[in-house]
Amino acid sequence: MLLTIVVVAPVSAQTKRPAEAEHNFLTVDLIVTARYVVTMDASRRVLEDGAVAIYKDKIIAVGPRAEIEDKYFSLHRISAPQGLVMPGLINGHTHAAMTLLRGIKDDVTLQDWLEHYIFPAEAKNVTEDFVTWGTRLGILEMLRGGTTTYTDMYYFEDAVARETKAAGMRGVLGETFIDFPAPDNKTRDEALAYSEKFLKHWQGDPLIHAAVAPHSVYTCSADTLRAAATLARRYHAPILIHVSETKKEVDDNRAAHGVSPVAWLDQLGILGPDVVAAHCIWIDASDIALLAKSQTGCVHNPSSNMMLASGVAPIREMLAGGVRLGLGTDGPAGSNNDLDMMEEMDLAAKLQKITHMDPQALGAKQAVEMATIGGARALHMENEIGSLEAGKKADLIVIGLGAANAVPLYDVYSQIVYALKASDVQDTIIGGRIVMRDGHVLTLNEAAIIAKAREIGEQVKRSLAAPQK
Repeated sequence: MLLTIVVVAPVSAQTKRPAEAEHNFLTVDLIVTARYVVTMDASRRVLEDGAVAIYKDKIIAVGPRAEIEDKYFSLHRISAPQGLVMPGLINGHTHAAMTLLRGIKDDVTLQDWLEHYIFPAEAKNVTEDFVTWGTRLGILEMLRGGTTTYTDMYYFEDAVARETKAAGMRGVLGETFIDFPAPDNKTRDEALAYSEKFLKHWQGDPLIHAAVAPHSVYTCSADTLRAAATLARRYHAPILIHVSETKKEVDDNRAAHGVSPVAWLDQLGILGPDVVAAHCIWIDASDIALLAKSQTGCVHNPSSNMMLASGVAPIREMLAGGVRLGLGTDGPAGSNNDLDMMEEMDLAAKLQKITHMDPQALGAKQAVEMATIGGARALHMENEIGSLEAGKKADLIVIGLGAANAVPLYDVYSQIVYALKASDVQDTIIGGRIVMRDGHVLTLNEAAIIAKAREIGEQVKRSLAAPQK
């Protein structure tokens, strides 16, 4: 519970309290003040000269700085008089360990990339140690860019969870099911056993949401899809899956089952308020209605969709149809070579504008929503994260407004999406814990991670039978 203290002696100048005043304050663990506080609450308040009070892992209060400082006291403060505070960014879909395959092959289609480059490289190189170091590298990049929650689909996911927890990051982490031998589990029974142990291990953790991740309708049979979903629902765990990413996927599924991938998943009983579907590019009005009705979360990945020429998701139509819609980077290897959510906001808005030939097709505020509260809704976590409100988890970032690209400032949302960069993020706070301060990540050994990534990169090169053209 909060403690009441009486200040009767001079306090530091940092607290900005008059020495002679006797006043009752509520003690909190951290107060963050900034020129702007972008709340992303229901009314989308932007507070000038605002503050956030944090106790343990939750936000206690958000409001004008004078009001917060009049009620709360903390020995620990972050002050950004020329900066803004906003909710931490939510990367709704990625494969973090694939940072170690960054750039292994670009400028090809998804099927070519998967079948001829990624799957063979993974078969030769992906071990638990590989995943451990790749996850560390991915988390390092995400923390530096203001991401506080990410959704992962990969192998050895227990190692991913361990590293995510150690770094102080929030993760929705899915163990992959796929109908061919994977680096960690060679059969469906092995995957089921591993995943059940994984779900049990992390159940109830404040940072880690263990999930089950059947890869897609084109790599998983109906039996595998049902088995994965049944396991997830036994433990009330999220289900992560790629859906309608390419036209080929949709055409093949219609040929095999007579319906779209979305309709097929609905027929199998997979869709629902515990599902997060990545991509959802090749969908029509009936698919949108099914996704909205089932409360399935969807994640848009503009960089990936453009880089692989997979198509353009109908974002304006999905939003109008009431779909829970977030934003993601996808994996940092071939489908997107970085984990930069600031860039994804920019591209999401611009891609819809040029596709619809309408500058208002997706505005800056909507792009910020997709990376924050919209992303939380897509993950079915809007009661915990995604906005700065009392009672929610204290996941927030401080972005500096002092760089040349940050001035002048007329509209906060426009500045975030079209002008600010990942490098402008100064501080990252997750669950009330400062994990990056003044651009320095405090929970990871950056030099060791980068050195190891270079070493593993050389190993991957040597493992390839012949140079890829």
